[in-house]
Amino acid sequence: MLATKQPKPKICKNPACRGSFVPQRMGQAVCSPACAMIDAPRHEPKARKALAEIERKDIKVRKEKLKSRGEHMREAQQAFNEYIRTRDQAAGHMCISSGKPLDWSGNAVDAGHYRSVGSAPHLRFDERNCHAQSKQDNRFLSGNAVDYRIGLIARIGQDAVDALESDQSVRKYTVEEIKAIKATYRAKTRELKKGQAA
Repeated sequence: MLATKQPKPKICKNPACRGSFVPQRMGQAVCSPACAMIDAPRHEPKARKALAEIERKDIKVRKEKLKSRGEHMREAQQAFNEYIRTRDQAAGHMCISSGKPLDWSGNAVDAGHYRSVGSAPHLRFDERNCHAQSKQDNRFLSGNAVDYRIGLIARIGQDAVDALESDQSVRKYTVEEIKAIKATYRAKTRELKKGQAA
């Protein structure tokens, strides 16, 4: 039995690519359909668009790899906070600390933590510890902790508040865990928004 000759690798003829590839058929001069379209003048706008899309995806992947743990944590916190605001808006909750109606029309609502992220970082993604709160109470009244506790007991019960207050565990999130948290809360927010739209 004769051995079939394997094709030799070639260099893509597309000047923008010039990547190495193994031809799949005789006469193949470029590595992919996107590179082939660049050589055809009638397909030039499509080819440019396809190439731009490939470059955008590549840049996105490279940027993701360059992100620090802190950047991932910030993005996860933003996703979590957006979920908390969406959850409490869907439930029609008032401000957790003042009991006043929240202004959902602008940017006047925060996701306020009962135990702050600085003092209890292990509770930063605990849904019992975070509720929609007016910016006035969260930022200018330092969280309005006394009234927050009263509102929290009314919302989740004394036992749950006691559990939050006594929780002194230590938690160090890995980058993969942080990415998973971000993805989870983005998905939960999308689901809530879909439910509101329906």
